[in-house]
Amino acid sequence: MLQANISSREEMQLRGSLCQQHAYTSFTTIGRSYTCKVDIINGYRQILEKALQFTDAEQLEALKAFVEVMVNENVSLVISRQLLTDFCTHLLNLPDGTAKAVCHFTLEKIQPRVISFEEQHLATIYEKEEDWRNAAQVLVGIPLETGQKQYNVDYKLDTYLKTARLYLEDDDSVQAEAYINRASLLQNESTNEQLQIHYKVCYARVLDYRRKFIEAAQRYNELSYKSIVHETERLEALKHALHSTILASAGQQRSRMLATLFKDERCQQLAAYGILEKMYLDRIIRGNQLQEFAAMLMPHQKATTADGSSILDRAVIEHNLLSASKLYNNITFEELGALLEIPPAKAEKIASQMITEGRMNGFIDQIDSIVHFETREPLPTWDKQIQSLCFQVNNLLEKISQAAPEWTAQAIEAQMTQ
Repeated sequence: MLQANISSREEMQLRGSLCQQHAYTSFTTIGRSYTCKVDIINGYRQILEKALQFTDAEQLEALKAFVEVMVNENVSLVISRQLLTDFCTHLLNLPDGTAKAVCHFTLEKIQPRVISFEEQHLATIYEKEEDWRNAAQVLVGIPLETGQKQYNVDYKLDTYLKTARLYLEDDDSVQAEAYINRASLLQNESTNEQLQIHYKVCYARVLDYRRKFIEAAQRYNELSYKSIVHETERLEALKHALHSTILASAGQQRSRMLATLFKDERCQQLAAYGILEKMYLDRIIRGNQLQEFAAMLMPHQKATTADGSSILDRAVIEHNLLSASKLYNNITFEELGALLEIPPAKAEKIASQMITEGRMNGFIDQIDSIVHFETREPLPTWDKQIQSLCFQVNNLLEKISQAAPEWTAQAIEAQMTQ
């Protein structure tokens, strides 16, 4: 059995010097003093407890010495694994500065036997310090696919999602997309509903950061209907869906998404509903009407495009051009530029691009400097106008029923009896 005077002697040796070599000698004495595995483990545990009672530099040197001994080839893998697991649980109780230094030292020394707990705790410390990149890189170091240890699907999925989220916080959408793609391969295998929601949120954010706004809007809109998500967060997801749709390039996909959102009564609670209404009804939007909405955007959504305009400016110009195509049969570059509040050459370039990509029907006569829009069929236009009118009437009836429910009930009953 372990004698009390042995642990006292080891404590004196540890306190006798700040030199890591002396602390290392203290720990290795245990391995030579006992042959029984239980006695060796208990001996190391007692010395570790003493080392944890030290402070500052003494504690750091003693803990480093413990790690040195654990990775020594003279200590069996069975013993070192058990003791390092105990060692990991103590990291949570250390000051962040000491824990960070110990984690870095441990990872360097036990890379062949790496235990993921150190990475997790170190990443948590970096995250507290808002050092997003280092936190992500620490998690990347966990050998989820190639290591000897087998991790379950939920653990791997959660780690990939955390890594992607940390890269997003660091504004590195390329790396974030790489790890969300890895998570995509696992999410169908997981039955954890909470992780599935985290995946959908993270994936939508990655698409948003990568300027794939229509795809992001579809993901956000899907989240806004999930009953497992809190009502406040569902409304937040709907807001992101609306913002992403407004920022998307004009075309059929965006038109469908605008229709979906416009018919969703919850959108009337959102600050950007006015812009949504104008876009859905194909109204021209002026630059001074965008200031309030521009202030709601996130930093990455305020980035500029190749021609120097903002993402929002580009989206609104394309919307206005599409709206103009439904008002005019043709228009000169000069007039189009004045309508869109941009130079005529830029108006021509954007119109040409939209026609080429199939997002707008028409052709350009460069000799006469005119954009010709294809003739519209009247019936689809009338259908849309009637649909909009019916929608507005329904909204009006709902407001009347809320203000005067008794009168509404009597009116409906009287109509039914006629």
